[in-house]
Amino acid sequence: MARSARHIGTWIAAALLALPGPAGAQALRPYTVVGDAIPEPLTNARGDVVRGRALVVERSSTCILCHSGPFPEQKFQGDLAPDLSGSGSRWSEGQLRLRLVDASRLNAATIMPSYYRVDGLDRVGTTWRGKPILSAEQIEDIVAYLGSMRE
Repeated sequence: MARSARHIGTWIAAALLALPGPAGAQALRPYTVVGDAIPEPLTNARGDVVRGRALVVERSSTCILCHSGPFPEQKFQGDLAPDLSGSGSRWSEGQLRLRLVDASRLNAATIMPSYYRVDGLDRVGTTWRGKPILSAEQIEDIVAYLGSMRE
């Protein structure tokens, strides 16, 4: 069954609305995009691999709605986006960071949410306006986890 991009976008939006709440109203930390990456971490501390894995496999984070990976505890995983197995072998931490922060900078037609962006977005629920989906710390935790997955 073919799914239209509009249908998938609506599905992801509904899943995001089910999240407990946005990362917070704190100002976004500045970052610099270099080529296809954000080379410098968004925080002063390295991300935590264990917390990052927990965020990826948690249904409310929406990662496994589209992605699959080495998550045997999750029966239903997505098949719309790349398998996350071996992410650390395919992309640098900076490349992973940009894909999480704002994948639309790499592909304007992507259905992947911008997890650390607040401006220029359409169809944002009132609760989420002006707030990122994930905090800078959560982004770094997920980057640490995905970066640790090497083939």
